[in-house]
Amino acid sequence: MPISKERKKLYPKNWKQISQQTIILAGNQCELCDVKNGDINPKTGSKVVLTVHHLDFDPTNCKEYNLMALCQRCHLRLDAKYKAYKRKQKELNK
Repeated sequence: MPISKERKKLYPKNWKQISQQTIILAGNQCELCDVKNGDINPKTGSKVVLTVHHLDFDPTNCKEYNLMALCQRCHLRLDAKYKAYKRKQKELNK
């Protein structure tokens, strides 16, 4: 998933190694829907590309317990819920 330049600054310099290790520990498959990296996703018909999700949405917190290997579909679904929540909070604080 593309990361904005501003947000990318928050990730540690060894993020690539951290994310690869997270995917390996997950057995090279999505931890929510179990699709395997590189396979064709039966729901979308597209090639599965695993990404790494921060459970607390904080890219500086790269502890193993805070990271989860997800396919792009699952990652986008989780991020969408968080972004909707943040938008609602912002509107309430106006």
